[in-house]
Amino acid sequence: MFGGGGMNPQKMQQMMKQMGIDVDEIDATEVVIKRADGDQLVFDNPDVTKMDARGQETYQIIGEPETVESAGEIEAEAEVEAPGESGGGIPEDDIELVVQRTGATEADARAALEATDGDLAAAISRLE
Repeated sequence: MFGGGGMNPQKMQQMMKQMGIDVDEIDATEVVIKRADGDQLVFDNPDVTKMDARGQETYQIIGEPETVESAGEIEAEAEVEAPGESGGGIPEDDIELVVQRTGATEADARAALEATDGDLAAAISRLE
């Protein structure tokens, strides 16, 4: 918009204020964007800026996103892994997957999987 190359940041803010544009930094720890296909983009510790230009709010997110698969794809992975389980208990791979997706402890992940009869998507939803 301004080119900004070498412009004094204070002068830039003064010009934006004169034009009716307010800029605020948002102290965000995580930003999640849910896409139409069910996948999610997760930004950990992003830099988020909110611009308000005469009532029109715009958010800028700066960071490296991680793509998280949809629950349907997680269930498909579980079905592929399930035949290898032994003893009728919860497979360790499923517990690890729930821990990775939710950040929960192994005990919490195991309890959620047992409560949902081994349904990965339901266990993850329960812990989120």
